[in-house]
Amino acid sequence: MSDRAVLHVKGRVLVGPDEDRVRDELWVVGGRITYECPIGARDVRTVEGWALPGLVDAHCHVGLDAHGPVTDDVSEKQALTDREAGTLLIRDAGSPSDTRWIDDRDDLPKIIRAGRHIARTRRYIRNYAHEIEPEDLVAYVAQEARRGDGWVKLVGDWIDRDLGDLSACWPREAAEAAITEAHRLGARVTAHCFAEDSLRDLVEAGIDCVEHATGLTEDLIPLFAERGVAIVPTLVNIATFPALAAGGESKYPRWSAHMRSLHERRYDTVRAAHDAGIPVYVGTDAGGALPHGLVAGEVEELVTAGIPPLQALSAATWAARSWLGRPGLDEGAPADLVVYETDPRADVRVLAGPRRVVLNGRIVA
Repeated sequence: MSDRAVLHVKGRVLVGPDEDRVRDELWVVGGRITYECPIGARDVRTVEGWALPGLVDAHCHVGLDAHGPVTDDVSEKQALTDREAGTLLIRDAGSPSDTRWIDDRDDLPKIIRAGRHIARTRRYIRNYAHEIEPEDLVAYVAQEARRGDGWVKLVGDWIDRDLGDLSACWPREAAEAAITEAHRLGARVTAHCFAEDSLRDLVEAGIDCVEHATGLTEDLIPLFAERGVAIVPTLVNIATFPALAAGGESKYPRWSAHMRSLHERRYDTVRAAHDAGIPVYVGTDAGGALPHGLVAGEVEELVTAGIPPLQALSAATWAARSWLGRPGLDEGAPADLVVYETDPRADVRVLAGPRRVVLNGRIVA
């Protein structure tokens, strides 16, 4: 399509989750959405189907693989893989690579960065994070708040090799001071948390989101709900826990048993969180050990956990975009949308097979 071409999306345009927010068509003019038919348009291409806002992966790592930072050409392939899956908005939940060059590419997904992970010394995956001690946490949070796009990522817990199990990384006072500083600088804070004992201190310290959140328990769920702390469960990543546990069984049997327990109750945990009113969003944790392009599988996992299909779909579209402060299929918004053969509200598995992917008004897949 040329810059002057008009794209006509016809069928069912799912502007929002409610039936009264479904339209029959939209147009794309100059890369932006309009619901007013352009008068006198000549170069018009029509696409038919069910249109959704570009999907959101709210926990993804462009510029990172299992060993640490990657080259720009690998980062590009990662972003393109996500784009082909319909993911057009990524919250990059920690990366050691500088991916700002992606912002200059109108053919790659839009990225909201959390800067680089901030972890305790020797308490995270090698080459991923700034590894520091509590007395430096405020300074590093301020640094990453300035480098990121409104988010900072902490590693809230990890295996303590002396203990032989997961344990919290930060004293309550250090976490509270760091989160206060991030908020002062206009950034929200999220944290990687697998276990139970890191959660209460982080929530009471004012954290905005928790990644994975497998350690949520009955006594903690009301606290999350009361404070409005979101979770991004990354169930496609939690599926790897049994294999991880098996690999560490001989050296850290307590940790292995803990990981298996967290895995076994994962669906119950997510369903209980949702039922209590905790905001739940879709994230895959792609870019570490997992491949990119898994967003459809994560939506399906949320449904398997017991979240109603429409709300699981919203966790990757309307609700997720609102949470991240980015528009959906709004008048005048950048035309980032995905078109499907059939209604994804009826069966979320449809997400795995986009008919067309439109980014900045151009059909890219």
